[in-house]
Order: sequence, then structure tokens, then C-alpha cells
Amino acid sequence: MPYRNLNLRKRCETILGHLDLSRPFSLENLCTDIAEQRGRPIRLHPLPKEAAESGVCGLWVGTAGVDYVFYEAQTTPLHREHIVLHEIGHILFGHHSLEGEETDGKAPVVLGRTNYTTRQEQEAEMLASMIRMRTAGNGPQSRTAPRGALARLESAMGYGRGAHDGG
Repeated sequence: MPYRNLNLRKRCETILGHLDLSRPFSLENLCTDIAEQRGRPIRLHPLPKEAAESGVCGLWVGTAGVDYVFYEAQTTPLHREHIVLHEIGHILFGHHSLEGEETDGKAPVVLGRTNYTTRQEQEAEMLASMIRMRTAGNGPQSRTAPRGALARLESAMGYGRGAHDGG
């Protein structure tokens, strides 16, 4: 694994260490926990049709008192959840503006995702993926352990239940 990715993974692990992912996973509970930590609510909304048609599938608007997360509604439930987790990744990493742009601290934060080429997008995407992998066996839809290729992949990456305990 290249140094850059290892460094990113370590930063994600640090953030994950501050989240309670031990109970059965629900996106609503995660948003509530993060909102309590930050002292401001997180509101989830489907993207307006025009924004979705422009190629944006997720958007975070952070105001002084509320974090608004918008997601593409016309996709699968798992993809919607991943979009929201990605935007939460921006929140947890403390991203404040599009890379290369400065804000005066008074304007709302607006981050929309259309690709993964910037550092901030890569950070948010890695964190979203790691949350999903950590909680894959904790959700109401996933009561059974992963099998086959998924189980081997999780074990190889250190996420499987038996990855370090011999079984």
C-alpha cells in the first residue's frame, strides 16, 4: 500500500475511533451521534432534481447551526447510504471549502461531489468506505456473516470478525 494511502487510512482510523459503531448500524443513529458530538443537527434531504441531473450525487451544506446533507434519491438504498456517509466524511474531516477556495468563516460550507480526484474527496470516500466495512455485519439487513470473496477481502484488510482471532 503506498505511503499516501497508508497515511490516509491512519487518519480515517483516528476518526473512526471517536465513533460508536459497535451497536447495530443505522445511518440515523450515526447522524444523531455525530450531531450530538458537534452540537448541531444533521438534516438529510434528497437532492433537487436539477442538481441530480447535473451530475452531483451528494452535497453538504454546513451553516452556523445545521449541517444539511443532500443525496441522490433515484438510486439504490445502499448507494444513498454511501453518498450520505461520504458527505459525513467531509464533516468529520472538517473540510471547510472546495480545495483551493478560501472562505471568510461566515459563508456556509458547500461541498458537492462529482468526482474523487481531490484530496478532500479521497478522504471522504475512504472514510465512508471504512465506516461501511466496519458496520457491514451490524446492520438490520445483514444478520449473516459475509461469505466467499467478501469474507476473504474483509479478512485480508483486517475487518473480518475472524481476521485476528483465528476464526
